[in-house]
Amino acid sequence: MAGPIVAVCQTVVDDGDIDANLERVSEHVAGLPRAVDVAVFPEYSLSGFDRDRIDACAIPRDGRVIERVRAIADRVGCTLVVGFVERAGERLYNATVYAQPEECVIYRKRHLWGNERSLLSPGTERVIVETPLGPTGLLTCYDLNFVEESAALARTDVRALFVPGAWPAAHVENWRLLLRARALDGVRWVVGVGRTGRNAEGRAYAGNSSIIYPNGRIMDSLDRAERTRLVTLDPAVVAHHRAKVFPGGESHDNKRKTIF
Repeated sequence: MAGPIVAVCQTVVDDGDIDANLERVSEHVAGLPRAVDVAVFPEYSLSGFDRDRIDACAIPRDGRVIERVRAIADRVGCTLVVGFVERAGERLYNATVYAQPEECVIYRKRHLWGNERSLLSPGTERVIVETPLGPTGLLTCYDLNFVEESAALARTDVRALFVPGAWPAAHVENWRLLLRARALDGVRWVVGVGRTGRNAEGRAYAGNSSIIYPNGRIMDSLDRAERTRLVTLDPAVVAHHRAKVFPGGESHDNKRKTIF
């Protein structure tokens, strides 16, 4: 099979240390082969999340950090998917940037979890980006729990999902199950990239980044070690599985929206 190459970059994150996180992303990307099309990092991979030092984690979308990410993408010729706490005026969001050399698209997590709810605002828009895999939806971690998010993306011609996460290690089976479910119910590739390591309070993160076939079968997965895995994802595989599920023709309306 041939197709785009996606780098699954499972890393630790330093909560509140933006420079250290930015350097980690830069080093990981610098070590990738030039053939890589997209590199996906965990939730909050640029900023971390520290409820007691939330200002230290906050990054404006138009500031030096996001510009540096765009410059890294430009230098290596690879699209980056990285998460951060976004400051937008008086509001904070759990954001993911899809950073290409020429532009950046931002997704704001719609379903907040735990301490996020008292500090952050939920996003209001779903985001689809054009990738080498075709139209691809962006979700973040706890968004996986909400079937309506998957259903809304299934009503458009979404061929893949990129899902940065920071799932607790204690609930790793939920992460694995939901990634597989979201692949199967939309008949699409799913790339879930989890944070690993521990935070300052000792919470262990699940890691277990996984790449899921459109029929829900696991193509590849990691444990909790910090590592990068390269996978080649053939867009024709989606068509193959959709032909089985929708023998009379795909049920999607084929409307390719960027934000809705």
